[in-house]
Amino acid sequence: MVVDLIGSCRAFVSVSEAGTFTAGAALARIPQPVASRRIAALERHFGERLFDRSTRRALLTPFGRDMLPSAKRLVALADTLEHDARRARLRPMRLAMPETCTVRELAELDAAARELDVFLEFRQAPPRERAELVRTQEVRAALTAVPGEEGSWKVPLGLAGGGRPRTDVLHLETLRVGRSGGSPRRVWIQPEDDVPHLRDRLFRIRDAVGLRPAQVSVADSLTAAAAAVFGSDDLLLCSAAQATELGLSWRTIGEIRLVRGFEIMAGPGEDAQRLRARLGPDIARCLGAEETT
Repeated sequence: MVVDLIGSCRAFVSVSEAGTFTAGAALARIPQPVASRRIAALERHFGERLFDRSTRRALLTPFGRDMLPSAKRLVALADTLEHDARRARLRPMRLAMPETCTVRELAELDAAARELDVFLEFRQAPPRERAELVRTQEVRAALTAVPGEEGSWKVPLGLAGGGRPRTDVLHLETLRVGRSGGSPRRVWIQPEDDVPHLRDRLFRIRDAVGLRPAQVSVADSLTAAAAAVFGSDDLLLCSAAQATELGLSWRTIGEIRLVRGFEIMAGPGEDAQRLRARLGPDIARCLGAEETT
């Protein structure tokens, strides 16, 4: 028979301290019959009596006195282990997130995680930095930028600007500067999309339709890109959710379909699988994406 050494030793220690089986069981917060059975099982396991049952009080036998210090150490170690486990569960998991996530979106993700006893601590950073933060162990996991077809989450991109568009699609070729000159309209790429699988594809379309090199440029920040769009006829490469947040009108791009892809990168262990399995839909809402895997 398998003996629950920790539970049995806890009953043994409690009864020895209280002096009776009834009081010891109450101290251990278990019924008296359970305490008796556990101590009896421990005695069978050791092959010796721990208590002298010839009196009304629970008196230790010489063998019981010898075993009591070790039993106390085992119970104390078990209590320490349980305490450390509780602290470990409450320790936040540092997660690197895109800078495009708003405070509300992050707060809603945090709240959803807490419902599952997962505690998150966010660090927002550009795409290249997020992967590096995992490698340097500054965070336990990160949502990294990947090509759309490789991502667990996908965010379609389009072009956003002021005014009311006449159509739902904007072709980049319509931004070509005519012979009459004039100020060329520009497309601004925010830092989140300054990755080869998005930036370089847009540059190739720019060149193919005859736009000037400066008409598709990378901005230093989303704030700077949005400011340039607010003050002109320029356009911002962004998601539909970002356009709504900024009060801009959003259209898809006629010549190309661009999609932000996101995947979880984590260090050794099951952090990536755990986050994907338990918080996949909540991460999708935070990103403004649809979960695909």
